[in-house]
Amino acid sequence: MYRDEKIGLWRSLDWWVVVIYALLCIIGCLSIYGASYDFENPGFFDFDQRSGRQFVWFLLAMGIAFIILMMDSNTFFSWSFVLFFGMLGLLALTIFIGADIKGSNSWIIIGPLQVQPAEFAKFTTALALARFMGSYNFNLKNPRNILAVSFFIMAPLLLIFMQNETGSALVFASFLLMLYREGMPGFILFLVVCLAAFFVIGIRFGDTTLLTFTSVGQFSVLLLIVFIICGMLIIYKSDFHSAKTILIGNISGILVGIILNLLNWYDFNLCYSQLALLGLTVFFLLFKSLSFRNYFHTLVAIFAILSAVFLYSTDYAFDNVLEPHQQIRISVLLGMKDDPSGASYNVNQSKIAIGSGGFLGKGFLNGTQTKLKYVPEQDTDFIFCTVGEEEGFLGSVFVLGMYLILLIRLIFLAERQRSAFSRIYGYCVVSILLFHVLINIGMVLGLLPVIGIPLPFLSYGGSSLWAFTILLFIFLRMDADRVLKR
Repeated sequence: MYRDEKIGLWRSLDWWVVVIYALLCIIGCLSIYGASYDFENPGFFDFDQRSGRQFVWFLLAMGIAFIILMMDSNTFFSWSFVLFFGMLGLLALTIFIGADIKGSNSWIIIGPLQVQPAEFAKFTTALALARFMGSYNFNLKNPRNILAVSFFIMAPLLLIFMQNETGSALVFASFLLMLYREGMPGFILFLVVCLAAFFVIGIRFGDTTLLTFTSVGQFSVLLLIVFIICGMLIIYKSDFHSAKTILIGNISGILVGIILNLLNWYDFNLCYSQLALLGLTVFFLLFKSLSFRNYFHTLVAIFAILSAVFLYSTDYAFDNVLEPHQQIRISVLLGMKDDPSGASYNVNQSKIAIGSGGFLGKGFLNGTQTKLKYVPEQDTDFIFCTVGEEEGFLGSVFVLGMYLILLIRLIFLAERQRSAFSRIYGYCVVSILLFHVLINIGMVLGLLPVIGIPLPFLSYGGSSLWAFTILLFIFLRMDADRVLKR
């Protein structure tokens, strides 16, 4: 890069994002020092302590950021597929050679270093998606394109899931936000929300019975499916007649079943009659589709079938796919179990630490919950509770405000990109960071189940810090190049 180009690069670099990045990293180093503070060895730069190692990783991350900014932005486009498929190979290799750390074999140990490839797979996947989706005449409505995009997302997700690293695998679901921005039908995002609601309702009330044999969870979900079908017909096609016919037919059948049960004429599971009525609904929708050559009714029928199949597969998935500790965490979160000394211990201690900080906090290094090690993983996944205890409500709001400003700024940068490649990559960055922040803060506050993902730039760990740095500064380099080529 020539001297004039270097000067232009530093002038065109978005320094707002750089400053926020550096500020969050410094807050992270200080919070880790507060969380892992040792009265006998209080040195901040003691490399035997986590705070000292995190500071070194931060300095190295700044070096990595500088190298990325000195690179030609076309390099990321040219090497995107190579990096992606190389990372897939590394993820597959990690399944067999990865060290078992806390039940996850997602770490590769190289001498004194522990590297987690799953963290770096996020930016390689983002690059590959941006390269593929940024091609000429790309359209998400094309079935081949949908299959290809699904491969780019699902391949690393499944490999990471096979490493028993569920939290990192779920991060790849965040790409749905980018896909929605790039033209993915809102129906798909709506479907994902529906499936999540079906899972929660079905599991939470699955063991509660109604009229002796009927599961409240299954009954509620099947009824909800009918309401959603009617709503889709009205909103998307203004087909009030079909919606009215379906609703009256299903409600009438359910009422007949309830009356038979209440009069003790015939005791049976109401869900069976609901399934039969749902089957008739599907045939009715298919008939309407063939009669009027309207494929939307076929899609609604497929939605009904998939929803019913998903409902009755949730119990199997919960009992046989999820790990025991994951089952307990979900059960505690949904109020199905109370385990204050077990699965909910981390969250309870975290909420106590944050609550004890009050409005102004106890002060730097004065947190009692963190100093006495009441909160497990308080410098990694639960680092935010250290901020809440020592810096209080004001400090917590300040940190959340920094994340909010960062995300808004990145959205602004993504929207002003001139190439589809850089715009799509920018929204991938936003999606990943937003997912991490929401899930991490949510689990620390007890609003979401504990799945173990770091808080960007704050949590202890070289792999996560370097991966987030690479993810962010590649986009900053793309944005700076937009200005240089003007």
